[in-house]
Amino acid sequence: MSKVILITGATDGIGLVTAKALTAEGHTLLLHGRSAAKLEAAAKEVGGTCETYSADLTRMSEVVSMADNIRSSHTRLDAVINNAGVLKLNDPKTPDGYDARFMVNTFAPYALTRALLPIIPKEGRVVNLSSAAQAPVDLEALQGRKSLDDMSAYAQSKLAITIWSAEMAKELPDGPVIVAVNPGSLLASKMVKEGFGVAGNDLSIGADILREAALGASFANASGQYFDNDSAQFAPPHSAASNADHAAQVMRGIKEAVKALS
Repeated sequence: MSKVILITGATDGIGLVTAKALTAEGHTLLLHGRSAAKLEAAAKEVGGTCETYSADLTRMSEVVSMADNIRSSHTRLDAVINNAGVLKLNDPKTPDGYDARFMVNTFAPYALTRALLPIIPKEGRVVNLSSAAQAPVDLEALQGRKSLDDMSAYAQSKLAITIWSAEMAKELPDGPVIVAVNPGSLLASKMVKEGFGVAGNDLSIGADILREAALGASFANASGQYFDNDSAQFAPPHSAASNADHAAQVMRGIKEAVKALS
């Protein structure tokens, strides 16, 4: 049965490879990207039935507009793959004063998912891209009051999205399934090449697990869990995620930031 699936950051890397695999199976893909030109090229490469949605995820107004546009065009969205992410930037501060790693990797997917929940069915899926790189969240940095180096900001933003995945899953015990997934370390994405200076491993490693997380039976009862593709199993994330006080503070910080930016 054909599904309608949104993939953010779908113009290159794991997002593009995943989109191509899913359209080959006959699904309808909603492709997100920041550049209209790259989106047009991606749509041609993906083929099949796909739509494009342009938004700069460092700007909450564009996140909200994209969600509005999707809801106006669709009454059902079977899966959301929050794949878009950033690591190394020349200027990591957004116009609103937040770190762009938290904005793109944590706040934008949270706000987008919240806005799209009304059209995601109970049996739907939300797949959030986490990472093997995770670190306790500096709340001052989360709120834009402290600067971090690239890797620290990235690792903290990835723990933050892992935390909100688990916490949102608790709020929605009847579904949809919400999971955080490390698609695999050092895959051959643009981000890995720029951030680590290595060619990286086959992107299909990540695309295969994202496809399974979005549609496969092995994730059907996995809401709130974290899947580590490096070890090919569900596993505990960084221990800070299980610290109730830390998780509560991170959730409060995310909600406050999203409210301030909206």
